[in-house]
Amino acid sequence: MHSDRFYTLSASCPDQVGIIARVSGFIAGHGGWILESSFHSDALTSRYFMRLEIKASSLPFLLAEFRELFRSEVAEPLSMTWQINDSAVKKRVVVLVSKQEHCLYDLLARWQAKELDIEIPCVISNHDTFRGFVEWHGIPFHHVPVNADNKKGAYAEMQRIFDDVRGDTMVLARYMQILSPDLCEALAGKIINIHHSFLPSFAGAKPYHQAYTRGVKLIGATCHYVTSELDAGPIIEQDVIRIDHSDSPEDMVRYGKDIEKTVLARGLRYHLEDRVLVHGNKTVVFR
Repeated sequence: MHSDRFYTLSASCPDQVGIIARVSGFIAGHGGWILESSFHSDALTSRYFMRLEIKASSLPFLLAEFRELFRSEVAEPLSMTWQINDSAVKKRVVVLVSKQEHCLYDLLARWQAKELDIEIPCVISNHDTFRGFVEWHGIPFHHVPVNADNKKGAYAEMQRIFDDVRGDTMVLARYMQILSPDLCEALAGKIINIHHSFLPSFAGAKPYHQAYTRGVKLIGATCHYVTSELDAGPIIEQDVIRIDHSDSPEDMVRYGKDIEKTVLARGLRYHLEDRVLVHGNKTVVFR
């Protein structure tokens, strides 16, 4: 991460000759200083992906004018899907949690230590369990119960809260409810989830105990975007750790919590730094 203010441009477009020249030439033509660049050509999708960090002070105009000029001179001619963000503007992350605390605790610790340089405008939960802990950090806590009879209203309330606090990203920190298709569609590309990587083999209750009885030797976690199709959104990050016959189901649960925390934090950081580019269900992650 650079100490100077910078803009992050992330984009994808149909693969063709001259993309880098067109983009870098536009930036250089306005005196822009490229601090970091990453590129990837995907042969299967014929799609080109890129991410650039540009020193803000090197440009003769503000971000709004950059967007307009880039749109008309580069993005539209190249049929580009793109966005550009300002490092000086902190992303606002709304955290959802149920009754498992490990991911919530980890995110708040990283936030408090400035490891995640974000704003957390609120935490939303379907239980009141962590109200005291969250409010002790000075963060507003919203209890939105969810049951079979009120799901539509509950998810509408969650979206209202997200909109009211001007949220950029929603993180499911072991939030144990299935979000409505309407909410998934309204916040497409903005909701991140974490779960163990035993799915689909060991679904339902006590997946670690199921894995133990089958002699599983790897425990993993998957961080992904949330879509209306359960646990099938584009994958941001994954990792695994090895276990053996001496590990009990309780050991496996503990290891699983550790890797879930790490993978969620890493995946969230990639998302916040615009290192994740998505085309359909295909993800390119510039680490």
